[in-house]
Amino acid sequence: MSAVEDRLSELGLTVPAVAAPVAAYVPAIRDGNLVMTSGQLPMVDGKLAATGKVGAQVSAEDAAQLAQTCALNAIAAVKSLVDDLDTVRVVKVVGFVASDPSFTGQPAVINGASELLAKAFGDKGAHARSAVGVAVLPLDAPVEVEITVSVTD
Repeated sequence: MSAVEDRLSELGLTVPAVAAPVAAYVPAIRDGNLVMTSGQLPMVDGKLAATGKVGAQVSAEDAAQLAQTCALNAIAAVKSLVDDLDTVRVVKVVGFVASDPSFTGQPAVINGASELLAKAFGDKGAHARSAVGVAVLPLDAPVEVEITVSVTD
């Protein structure tokens, strides 16, 4: 087990199986030393953990937890293409938050993903990031996260 997985275990988390795509794409693709994930929804055991708009049906706190789930699913997608997670550095995180029109706390929601990546990858978890509010996400998910990582073999 990698140090990344050990740190996740200390948090009571494990890298799940790769979430099945909900359309015509692959969970992640590697190009040289970069791995880019597709947008990961908060899927748990093949089901969406919650639906609705943040700031209406879903609280910002719950949405941050869902963003963490998305980040775990992104780690799983990376792990499907990389033998050792300890060779990974997180470069970029893009988070989408399905928001009630009056909700402006997208950065705090995506902190759920960013903070998990920092805990899991340590110094190699610091990353550039965008947090974007959108009208709707696939399957009425409240949040979606994609990551780009670099790999040193």
